[in-house]
Amino acid sequence: MTIKEVSEKYGIPQGTLRYYEKVGLIPHVTRSAGGIRNYQESDLAWVELAKCMRSAGLSVEVLLEYVKLYQQGDPTIPARLSLLKDQRSLLLQQKKQIETALDRLDFKISRYEEAMKTGILSWDDN
Repeated sequence: MTIKEVSEKYGIPQGTLRYYEKVGLIPHVTRSAGGIRNYQESDLAWVELAKCMRSAGLSVEVLLEYVKLYQQGDPTIPARLSLLKDQRSLLLQQKKQIETALDRLDFKISRYEEAMKTGILSWDDN
């Protein structure tokens, strides 16, 4: 696949794909004899990983560390597992914070919906 096709398929700007490749987040994208990027299935797997993890809030630095460890092979499995568990823990904390904020918003929305029905706001809240 060309960079344009990958960009369209995954909704990632071409410039971002180039950046990910430049910093090593998408390692060794296959190129044609003329130097044109020709993404293979293995390249797409890295694109999918990057997109998923970045959309979840993981930093480029953490992902680069993962790629670096991956490229060093099986001896780094414990380190990769630890890195992924740490990131999972952080995401669970963020999820809890989001759920708390959503609960608060749901409460406020229900109160305002009730006020719209009755014309009375029965509590003082900002």
